[in-house]
Amino acid sequence: MTDRPDSLEREPLASGGQADAGDVQLAIPLGGGAESGEEALAKDSLVVEQQAPTVEREVTARVLEPSRALVPSDLAAPSLGAADRFLRFAYRMGVPGHTLASPLKRPGKRRGLLAVVESPLTGDRASGVALRAGHFLVHGVKAPITQMDFASSSARLTPPFQRVVHGFSWMRDLAGACPRQQAAPVAARIAQAWLKANPKPGKAAAWDVEHVGNRLLAWLIHAPLVLDDSKLRGPMLDAIAETARWLDRNVGKAQDGIGKITGWTAIVAAGLLIPDGRARRLFGEAGLARALGDCIAEDGGVLSRSPLAQMDTLALLVELTACYRAVDEDPPEAIATMMELVVPPLLGLMHGEAGLGNWQGAGATSAEKVAALVRASGVRTRPLKDVRQWGYQRATGAKTVLQFDAAPPPLPRHARTGCASTLAFEMSDNGQRIIVNCGGAALAGGMVPHRIEQGLRATAAHSTLVLDDVNSTAVHIKGQLGSGVNEVEVDRRMLRTNQGGATRIEASHDGYGARYGLHHRRILVLRDDGSELRGEDVLVPAGKKGKRGKISFAIRFHIGRGIDLRLSEDKRGASLGLPDGRLWQFRVAGDAGGELGIEESMWVDGQGRPQPIEQLILHGLTSRSGGSFSWLFKRMPQ
Repeated sequence: MTDRPDSLEREPLASGGQADAGDVQLAIPLGGGAESGEEALAKDSLVVEQQAPTVEREVTARVLEPSRALVPSDLAAPSLGAADRFLRFAYRMGVPGHTLASPLKRPGKRRGLLAVVESPLTGDRASGVALRAGHFLVHGVKAPITQMDFASSSARLTPPFQRVVHGFSWMRDLAGACPRQQAAPVAARIAQAWLKANPKPGKAAAWDVEHVGNRLLAWLIHAPLVLDDSKLRGPMLDAIAETARWLDRNVGKAQDGIGKITGWTAIVAAGLLIPDGRARRLFGEAGLARALGDCIAEDGGVLSRSPLAQMDTLALLVELTACYRAVDEDPPEAIATMMELVVPPLLGLMHGEAGLGNWQGAGATSAEKVAALVRASGVRTRPLKDVRQWGYQRATGAKTVLQFDAAPPPLPRHARTGCASTLAFEMSDNGQRIIVNCGGAALAGGMVPHRIEQGLRATAAHSTLVLDDVNSTAVHIKGQLGSGVNEVEVDRRMLRTNQGGATRIEASHDGYGARYGLHHRRILVLRDDGSELRGEDVLVPAGKKGKRGKISFAIRFHIGRGIDLRLSEDKRGASLGLPDGRLWQFRVAGDAGGELGIEESMWVDGQGRPQPIEQLILHGLTSRSGGSFSWLFKRMPQ
């Protein structure tokens, strides 16, 4: 990842000011019209801290290109002696673990696991209760257990159901919903049905590396739920051993980095808990260190830039640490280092109520789920501030939280439900989400119809500018992204004003450069008291000369659930009435073109349930040689 300073010549802003030397005026005029507080604010100039007038100032910007992995030295596999290096090499070459453990003995009789794991993670109680009642509950959709098609080749299961059924994530939900004595019969019944439908390794969904890794981990960690049944104990132990051997040979076939991390984590856990597993453990630890380094950037963000993938990675490390503790072993230092690294980026996407924003296909994951995961990790830290590869800029003013996607979208090989969300933002005030993105593409197949998954990944499903109804980065099927944004230029500063301080973030992307000859620049200024967010969307010619003619544009602001949205009489603003009685106003600058309107939209919560919302849209035609549109969100005094 490059992080270089560049000397940039600023384009004039809507006010006519230009960044040069000394004070830089960034006032965003709101034009003639409302006198309800916006006009007074228009008179306040946001000013960069003054430098010596004789020194010409240089603007420092960071150019973010598609993220690269980093494999730092402290994430390498533990150093080994000659004997352990030989064990790892021999196991990698295919020598069985029992042969390496006892070369002169024949394989013994089947033995149980070496320890019982106490995982600090808790599942979804509602899903666990539904299992006891005879149903799978996945993202709000119930499916009877008796009617479930457990076969790997079944085409009836949507991706969310595949993850639950073939990945056995339901075991955590069941374990957390009731005592073991009540959960065990339900778990045994489902496990027996699955083993009957999948008697040996095969292909299709059940033998996707990530599903296999999750399944093996679930069997190892929640083993008492399925091994207490005397009839199931033998087949279950055989399945655990056979699955571990399959994963040893096939972990490299994972579809992406998170799949590899899952597979290698399961291999290490199997080496810890299955007898004669030392060689497998050494083999797995080396592979896991490589997979973590290849999938996670230096600031701790996963390269898919997905909050869900970030949570999955942290959960895997938490459960693996519990497996080490179960056998009275200390995990490698790399495990603890990585957990400390991945938590701050996750916290950076929390809104005021501590739930996550809707980014890269995620729904609004609840505060309780995030808090439980972070608590289980044992990591105590603050949200990420030094943003590089993760790319989500965070600014706070009192109880107002701003999240800004100021980085390129993930590369195709990392993207699962990659979204064309560059320069989109979300904003909340005192826990109430005011500006959101639709989200939910990764949860499609439950209550969110799978047919609209691609639409939820589009630029129009995010609070940003769209040109000609075209995505800033091409959105393909199966979660992949195509050409579009290659780099994002970011400049962040702390400002002083005559009424206090503010955070100013400016970013631009080249996603529309090749097709329309325009770059999109967005400037966001959040006051330190959280009462105001000023914004400006600027279209800048990509070359020396702009093109002729007109092009359609739309700047979308998806409005949070429960907000009463009403247009002003002059159609240049809107009021946003929050459920608790607070009032925000939105205004468009008088010289900004386009018409302001309200349309329907959709927002997906953390349970994968679509919720009806509305969106403000400033749309119209603008010159292909460029243009600018200034706007303001202001909290009105109560």
